[in-house]
Amino acid sequence: MRRQLGALLLGGALVGSGGALAHHSFAMFDQEHPVELEGTVQEFKFTAPHAFIILVVKQEDGRLETWSLEGVSPSALVREGWSRTTLKPGDELKLRVTPLRSGAPGGAWVTQHIHFSDGKAVVLAP
Repeated sequence: MRRQLGALLLGGALVGSGGALAHHSFAMFDQEHPVELEGTVQEFKFTAPHAFIILVVKQEDGRLETWSLEGVSPSALVREGWSRTTLKPGDELKLRVTPLRSGAPGGAWVTQHIHFSDGKAVVLAP
């Protein structure tokens, strides 16, 4: 009975971990061709499992495009000195992102490649 229970628990853990590993894939982002963006924060979503920045970017032709940018988890951001109030609507940012392979206006960002438009660090190192 104990052996069966242990096998059942191990099997459940293995099945559950597959979804978690697949969830954390970054295959949808083109890491070979990062892009530089400059725009205005529309919203900062400090939510699990990943934080998001919704950024309004002015295109060369003058039209506005809204980018959905995925970051790391809030717990990882907290360890780097971030909080849910670090970014506010209206903040102007410059950042480097790895864009979506699909060409849609979205991508992934990391804290090392983001700062305010005036060059000031978003968060001073803790």
